[in-house]
Amino acid sequence: MKILMVLTSHDQLGDTGRKTGFWLEELAAPYYVFKDAGAEVVLASPKGGRPPLDPKSNEPDFQTDLTRRFEADSAANAVLADTIRLDAVTHDGFDAVFYPGGHGPLWDLAEDPASVGLIETTLAAGKPVTLVCHAPGVLRHAKAPDGRPLVEGRDVTGFTNTEEEAVGLTAVVPFLVEDELKRNGGTFTKAGDWQPYVVADGLLITGQNPASSGPAAERLLQQLAAG
Repeated sequence: MKILMVLTSHDQLGDTGRKTGFWLEELAAPYYVFKDAGAEVVLASPKGGRPPLDPKSNEPDFQTDLTRRFEADSAANAVLADTIRLDAVTHDGFDAVFYPGGHGPLWDLAEDPASVGLIETTLAAGKPVTLVCHAPGVLRHAKAPDGRPLVEGRDVTGFTNTEEEAVGLTAVVPFLVEDELKRNGGTFTKAGDWQPYVVADGLLITGQNPASSGPAAERLLQQLAAG
């Protein structure tokens, strides 16, 4: 079993002067779900190399046993330091694709033709794609084979408007994940703020927030086991 995880290369939080990137828990929790299940994990990002970590995600309040495990894992950190360029990979050779969130993807992956193409071709090949927290926002330009928005008529979730409001970034982000999924015709459902919540619609799996990243990875493994 081989899983591709796609991380952001974007490190600027709009025009706030603050840094952003990927959210550590959303990498670490799925990474160990996959590794502990015996999977090979490959990391990619638009620019390759070391992707930017949202510094807030490694503050004490947001650390977990799995983020600390990742921080202490020299092999994992070596993989993170040397991600492959996203435009150099395809779904060939992988069983599934997983997108961790963080605010960064809203700026780069959401507009990246290589990312859009990867999502479309992976699903068309009958392989699952999982996206958590802000990452479902990268579906905004993805199309179904008939040219309609990929999420149209599909059950989805992602970082909610109320969660974005709670972190004070509603006016900073280029778009709101919940609104964008709805605008494209997705059937958006959610749990309470910060509660784990995962939605599976066929091969498309989405998770609401950081707490949903591990459960979304587990759901992906269930999908793979079911064939």
